[in-house]
Amino acid sequence: LAYAAQMFGLECKVYMVRISFDQKPYRKALMQTYGAEIVASPSPDTNAGRTVLETTPDTPGSLGIAISEAVEDAATRDDTRYALGSVLNHVLLHQTVISQEAAKQMEIAGDFPDIIIGCVGGGCNFAGLSFPFVRDKINGKDIRFVAAEPASCPTLTKGEFRYDFGDTAQLTPLSPMYTLGHKFVPPPIHAGGLRYHGDAPLLCQLVKDSIMEAEAYGQIDCFESAIAFAKTEGIVPAPESSHAVHGAVKHAIEARESGEEKVILFNLSGHGYFDMSAYTQFLSGGLEDHAMTNDEVATMIARDLIAERRARLEEKLAEIKADPENDFGDEFISRLRMKAIDASPF
Repeated sequence: LAYAAQMFGLECKVYMVRISFDQKPYRKALMQTYGAEIVASPSPDTNAGRTVLETTPDTPGSLGIAISEAVEDAATRDDTRYALGSVLNHVLLHQTVISQEAAKQMEIAGDFPDIIIGCVGGGCNFAGLSFPFVRDKINGKDIRFVAAEPASCPTLTKGEFRYDFGDTAQLTPLSPMYTLGHKFVPPPIHAGGLRYHGDAPLLCQLVKDSIMEAEAYGQIDCFESAIAFAKTEGIVPAPESSHAVHGAVKHAIEARESGEEKVILFNLSGHGYFDMSAYTQFLSGGLEDHAMTNDEVATMIARDLIAERRARLEEKLAEIKADPENDFGDEFISRLRMKAIDASPF
């Protein structure tokens, strides 16, 4: 996007999640080389960013916050448009060129996949690899679709399927998806990317309908598989892609142990040559696993619901107080607020 903007004489501003801003300096430098302005999110440039910094100045940030900032920036300027590279359904459909090419490659090889695996953060590369093959499954082919996600951001494996915002500041439309709550902030120890709180609605619906499935992996296992892949194939996978690599390794071992022959198709969605700092951390023993528990997920989702209901309550109380036909004082409004809070199931 930075390069395309430069080619067409457009300015490009990127709100980059702070932890990625710090952990991925070479990706930042590449975008800057192409002329983009890179801002660590949350930033003081937007109301959404300033609000987060006021309450949690040391936050590592999240994709939800970065999206809020980018949407706000675009919405408050007539000369600006917002671009997102994942999550949205139309982006997934654009990415299906991956699967169309993969299907042709499988045809040339004279084979067909039994298992299709891709890493999932928002869902675009996995959907791009798998969606055209879904037609074959619906028509009777025995295919497994495995979405590989990090155990520290287990959206599909532990999230709740409901309508949620795509961003932290609630500027985006509500979408039906598996979610960890739009205020979710991943742990800073997580180095493997794929940090989004939700996933694309189309992908989530297919998981909900059991047409696709999801598995969550720890980052240590993923880096171990990535290094094994690098040694055998000569390509260093991106930390995000290492989840797909590990999924392929895991299912290949399971097939070998069960004596079955399986054709596994997975997507190496990116190289890791700009992410060697993460590999340095792993090789020096500086990485650790963190798997979110069901209780942690439930707490995060409940916190979001509480915040939403409190916000709606305050809006309603403000309407009541502003109505000239009502002669309610601050004390009555305060008592009404407390009564509503006490009656809430949360």
